[in-house]
Amino acid sequence: MSETTKITHGHLDRGACVYVRQSSAAQVKHNRESTERQYRLSERAVTLGWTPEQVQVVDDDLGVSGAGTADRSGFAHLTSEVGLGRVGIVLALEVSRLARNNADWYRLLDLCGVTDTLIADADGIYHPGLLNDRLVLGLKGTMAEAELHVLRARLNGGIRNKAARGELRRGLPVGFVWGEEEGEVVFHPDEAVTAAIRTIFERFAELGSARQVWLWFRSEELTFPVQNTTLEEFRWVAPTYTKIHQVLTNPVYAGAYVYGKSRQERYVDETGRVLKRRKKLPRSEWAVLIHDHHQGFIDWETFERNEARIAQNTRPRRHECGGAVREGSALLQGIASCGHCGRRLLVFYSGRNSSPGYYCAASTIVNGRGSTCMRVGGIQIDQAVAGAFLEALAPAGLKASLEAAEQVEGDHEAVLAHFRRDVERARYEVQRAERRYRAVDPEHRLVAKGLEAEWEQCLRSSGVAEQELARRERHRPPALTPAERSSIRSLGHDIERVWSAPTTTDRDRKELLRTLLEEVLISVSREEKQATLTLRWRGGLVRQIEIPLPRSRPAPIRTEEETIQLVRRLAAHYPDAVSAGILNRQGRRTATGMRFTANRVSSLRNHRGIPCYQPPQQQPEGELLTVQQTAQRLGVAPSTVHRWLNDGFIAGEQVTPGAPWRIRFSSELRSRFVEEAPDGYVTTREATRILGISRQTVLHRVKSGELEAVHVCCGRRKGLRIKMLDAELGLFDQPHSDRG
Repeated sequence: MSETTKITHGHLDRGACVYVRQSSAAQVKHNRESTERQYRLSERAVTLGWTPEQVQVVDDDLGVSGAGTADRSGFAHLTSEVGLGRVGIVLALEVSRLARNNADWYRLLDLCGVTDTLIADADGIYHPGLLNDRLVLGLKGTMAEAELHVLRARLNGGIRNKAARGELRRGLPVGFVWGEEEGEVVFHPDEAVTAAIRTIFERFAELGSARQVWLWFRSEELTFPVQNTTLEEFRWVAPTYTKIHQVLTNPVYAGAYVYGKSRQERYVDETGRVLKRRKKLPRSEWAVLIHDHHQGFIDWETFERNEARIAQNTRPRRHECGGAVREGSALLQGIASCGHCGRRLLVFYSGRNSSPGYYCAASTIVNGRGSTCMRVGGIQIDQAVAGAFLEALAPAGLKASLEAAEQVEGDHEAVLAHFRRDVERARYEVQRAERRYRAVDPEHRLVAKGLEAEWEQCLRSSGVAEQELARRERHRPPALTPAERSSIRSLGHDIERVWSAPTTTDRDRKELLRTLLEEVLISVSREEKQATLTLRWRGGLVRQIEIPLPRSRPAPIRTEEETIQLVRRLAAHYPDAVSAGILNRQGRRTATGMRFTANRVSSLRNHRGIPCYQPPQQQPEGELLTVQQTAQRLGVAPSTVHRWLNDGFIAGEQVTPGAPWRIRFSSELRSRFVEEAPDGYVTTREATRILGISRQTVLHRVKSGELEAVHVCCGRRKGLRIKMLDAELGLFDQPHSDRG
């Protein structure tokens, strides 16, 4: 059967699809001849009998691999058109263009066989419904998949072989560049770049935490170089924590050549699609690891110590030791373990002074019944451990003090060196921008204008860098004088003073402690009132310390004596409910910090032997009234009654501040309120003039009983009237009783 006899009128009535695909963007860009050959397949479709209007070119998958894991929208469109019966023939340059995996290939063959669709390539025309043609197509699909496997294995084999020799050139981290020799890796020629990398490792050796290094960079306002994969120039930006962590954990900085730290694996997502992902591998599974491949910023032993320190700083799992140093006062936080069960001890703080303590987490899981394993205060334990630490550190005290003094000066010098390099780099940028501006043709005004703006921007940046350097140099601490160095040497003999100095923070103490101590096991014997501390020093030395524990005596709970005395006075005049209200208004509390109620006042009285309130059997003359009741009797406002109480015009009693006023409303009090002023009574103003004293003094004498006073309730001349003696009136003119 010839090829043309396979084409029927049913095929010609439907369209023709030309599928165009290249595996990568590089092939699309460089292998133009193959792409042109695929596009010319539309001419072959016209030659076979289809009109140009019926020919459809599907090129959505240019630059997409046909391995099957990538989403190919063009192939999905092709299969949908075939399944709908709209395509009479599918043309491709070769089978591998349609698919390089049998899953997609046989799915297309099945659809073509059901819908009577032809498949054509450079070798001929095939009908998937015919057995012989399907066998040929199946063999071609298998060979296309095998060809991809062979090509990939050949390329990967060459890559692995070159990587095993350390000569495979891949992307290097900031601070390294490839040399001229095969596999040669050298430091970046820019001194500012390498100095920034060295600063990170120096700060980490001192601070011991990636986060602390990042915070130090931010506090000193230092920048870090970042390089784009497509550009050779660096951008100096504020470093992020992620960038600092990447530098500390990259083995390339330790002089090692590494290949195969991760691998690509397939997985099926929740929608059933086959996707790819990268999985990081442990060091034991790395494909290539060559030590001392090139000169690094640190050696491999230092890199491993840094990795262990970073891993120790991460939040540990439950019951495990470790964790970054916190700001709390608990000295053994993160390194204390239970001497009974071996679990990590947790920290608690109690009391007004937030005294530290340690407890075992097994108190919530042993036997499932919440039995207590250990709980002990940490003040004496911390003091004992600190004493042992200072005793072990004493021989190295002098050397440490001198190194600390030199390190302080070195830190400031390192920061200034960084800013000096910034100034030098800014000046270079100014010179380069100037050269570019002067080299441009003056006729190109738009180009010259842009270069001039760039030059001005570089000049501004250079000025800012120089000002910042000048400010840093002005605020640089002065060098240590011989007297100060002598003082530091004397402190080296007395490390305990440095340890307990106010400037030494709890975090500094814990950092110092961890330099020598690896773990502290705490065992508590409640019967013997004793704690046994097992100190495991770095290097394997073990030491035991036994310290006595204080005998805990519960502090007695007592109510304040002042509150008891107040309750004693109130009980003579008020019932318990009123007394409780007075105590609460004054902000007083019970011994346990609770508000007073009638029952609590009663309990306090009974405990202290205070008798309860008893109304008097013989009532004195007059009725005891409150301020509101007195105001209603007199027909005035309560504020007026309060003013009279303050002025002393009427008498009242108050057991304690906050207690209600008690006013004895008697006939004598009622007689002080008259409709007209009697003879010899003058206004307050006249009294001040006659007596030659102030108004406050007049009212004070009324309050103490030295002067008599009445209150005129009627008429326009309401107010207070003061009685003047005849001797006092004889010295002045007789006053008018109706004067205001």
